[in-house]
Amino acid sequence: MNKYKKLIIGVVLDAMGYVSFIIPGIGEFSDIVWAPLSGWLMTKLYKGKAGKIAGVVAFVEEALPGFDVIPTFTLMWLYTYIFKREKISQSPR
Repeated sequence: MNKYKKLIIGVVLDAMGYVSFIIPGIGEFSDIVWAPLSGWLMTKLYKGKAGKIAGVVAFVEEALPGFDVIPTFTLMWLYTYIFKREKISQSPR
């Protein structure tokens, strides 16, 4: 999958996580459904150990009250395609 397509999907999924702030009262219920779903989706977007760790982080972030504002999918994209790449390119050869 194209990295920019992953970015768009991630931004959309992060926006879906903000629904709990928009609809008072229903928000907490939506987190019960969204937390495990977001964790699973994260593992499908990002494979391997990093994807599994990010899946757990996404689940916990959505399950805990007050942490919904963290754009987990976007941060994972930044880690995968910006920060991790810089780390690899800076390593000695």
